Amino acid sequence: MKKILFFIISILSMTTLNAADINDNDIETMVETLLSKMTLEEKVRLSYAQSKFSSPGVPRLGVPEVYTSDGPHGVRMEINWNDWGHAGWTNDSCTAFPALTCLAATWQPEMATLYGKMVGEEARYRNKTVLLGPGVNLYRTPLNGRNFEYMGEDPYLASQMCVPYIQGLQSNGVACCVKHYALNEQETFRDHVDVRVSDRALYELYLRPFHAAVTEGGAWSIMGSYNQYLDQHATHNARLINDILKKEWGFDGAVITDWGAAHNTDEAIFNGLDLEMGSFTDGLSTEAPINSYDDYYLGKAYLEKCRKGEVPDSIINDKARRMLRLILRTEMAENRGFGSMNSPEHIAAARRIAQEGIVLLKNNGLLPLAPKDGMKILVVGENATRSLCAGGGSSELKPRDEVSPLRGLKERFGDRCTVEYAKGYESGRSMFGMVDELPQALYDSLRNEAVEKAKDADYVIYVGGLNKNHTQDCEGGDRENYQLPFGQDRLITELLAANSNTVLVIVSGNAYDMPWLEKAPALVQSWYLGSEAGHALADIISGDVCPSGKLPFSFAYQLTDYPAHKMGAVGYPGVSPDKLPQPFGGVEGKPMNSAELLKAAVKGWKGIDFCKEPGNGAKRNETEIYGEDILLGYRWFDYFKTKVRFPFGFGLSYTTFSYGKPAINGRTVTVSVSNTGNVAGQEVVQFYVGDDKASVIRPVKELKHFEKVALAPGETKQITYTIDDEDLKFFDDTQHKWVAEPGKFKIYIGSSSKDIKGVVGFNYKN
Repeated sequence: MKKILFFIISILSMTTLNAADINDNDIETMVETLLSKMTLEEKVRLSYAQSKFSSPGVPRLGVPEVYTSDGPHGVRMEINWNDWGHAGWTNDSCTAFPALTCLAATWQPEMATLYGKMVGEEARYRNKTVLLGPGVNLYRTPLNGRNFEYMGEDPYLASQMCVPYIQGLQSNGVACCVKHYALNEQETFRDHVDVRVSDRALYELYLRPFHAAVTEGGAWSIMGSYNQYLDQHATHNARLINDILKKEWGFDGAVITDWGAAHNTDEAIFNGLDLEMGSFTDGLSTEAPINSYDDYYLGKAYLEKCRKGEVPDSIINDKARRMLRLILRTEMAENRGFGSMNSPEHIAAARRIAQEGIVLLKNNGLLPLAPKDGMKILVVGENATRSLCAGGGSSELKPRDEVSPLRGLKERFGDRCTVEYAKGYESGRSMFGMVDELPQALYDSLRNEAVEKAKDADYVIYVGGLNKNHTQDCEGGDRENYQLPFGQDRLITELLAANSNTVLVIVSGNAYDMPWLEKAPALVQSWYLGSEAGHALADIISGDVCPSGKLPFSFAYQLTDYPAHKMGAVGYPGVSPDKLPQPFGGVEGKPMNSAELLKAAVKGWKGIDFCKEPGNGAKRNETEIYGEDILLGYRWFDYFKTKVRFPFGFGLSYTTFSYGKPAINGRTVTVSVSNTGNVAGQEVVQFYVGDDKASVIRPVKELKHFEKVALAPGETKQITYTIDDEDLKFFDDTQHKWVAEPGKFKIYIGSSSKDIKGVVGFNYKN
């Protein structure tokens, strides 16, 4: 690095520079040296795009360009320089890794490290500076089209999984870009909805994974989201970026817009935005020809203000420093490797992560399915053959090889069994922002064919669920309801009636209704599993691999069980500001009061006149209230004793586990876990902490530690968890600080948030 920078700065800038001026271990010295050689125009030019996915460096000084790529499940195919069209390259295929819901479902931080390292190698090989991920927004509604890109409903789980991912990725000299900061928990109205939330919920829930990404993961860049918070767009939001991210957390990386998310030059300048990316200044809505990217908000308008002296040097230099720092950590890093693409190690990693993330939700003894000579297996469902790497918006991938479930099952069972296929239903082409309208007669024909074939099969394996079409698991639009689409509920019901030996495999990044569950002998929750989807699924179905995945979010019985939907339109997807119910209107420009929100929620929001519709208007600037406050996901279901179909942290195995009586010694909790079955397996031991009596409403319990333990048949291991002061704290929004109150706490040990195996008490004195 010392020699490289000495040459670049000395020769290209025609400036004499001593090698001693550059310290290999001090990037800040390098940043300041480069900054001192730059003109105003060069500094400003670092802050906005030069193409759809790149921004310029400083050519005169040899500072390279920044090349970004969509992620985080793999490196996206190349996109045209000035529009969203595919460039048509033949050498831009990738390894498609499982979606992040699957990674979260592994409950295995080691898998996150592996994932980040492998996808980082592919990004480095493709000469990418920044990979746009991971996504760490929280699961608030099962209708959110992008939940499949995130890590579930619990901020601790998301934090524990995103940190090693980031560290693995950045070890390749490729920057992560953690997204979407912040409060982007839906796609409906995503470009303008104004989110209102208390500081307690903001800090305890929605900011926690971002905080971990910055302070523990060392993230080099953050992506600002489209939505608004306190009447200001998040991508240049003074409180979120200047006050919290940069001042409170000490973030020294670059804040990058989501594509087209900037809306105002002054806010972009003064509220902490460092790099503006996107289509044009009107966001994603236009693909008209453009002669220059200088029309961006941080383009010539920013430069003009600088020339007039309206922007302090401190702000100009801070933006430039952050971009230089990003480039020095990546493109100019001395120890940056060459990366690799589609290697056997990458394929093996994708398969292993998928294996560990698949969740067995129900099994009446039908699984595992052992192949026998002459066995007749019928595979039904479009997802058995459809590419689930296509579509989804920015998460689309072009894998070199995508093993479909049908192919994987044929390769595993086909040497001894007859494996046939019936489509069962049709979903149409993969299109962004629109869907195919298909005739009912087609659904009837495909369903009838599959049901008739099911009658003659020994076993039926149904592979259905959602896909990455619009109004399903897809960017740019949320799901329209809680049911499976394309008549699948009727199809599944008729298949179960025709053949009782039916294994249901549902692919999704979201929860869904299950009117057929009682009659289903086996249910497997799959995810978007990537390149090795078919092999990983066959590994689980056959019993070659014992399932060990656990749900990263709760499956409620019905949509209105989720508080976001229980509240009505004000809770999701938002209402016109003039329709805000009281007391939820709050004070303009101020965070909402947590105590008021929780008081209303505990009373069942009685007396609150929730409006049912968002209101009218072309650009309504809807306001949305996170009225459940800190009681997100299982916290809500626990507090109000609401039954769920499958709880957070739930997952079955082909073996059984027993827990001993937990004990506590000082601050250390110990519990023994034994494999009481006949096959080797892995169990996720979960530790939750609850405050018996507090001055504020707190959840019954919150996840604070977990460990995935591998056990051979008959083997027993001791699992320990040492209580930290941080595990006992809540965010006091009146004092604006984290507080642990003295008193008695309970430590809950379980295999899910509902299946608690033991409880111990702990007295805290501050």
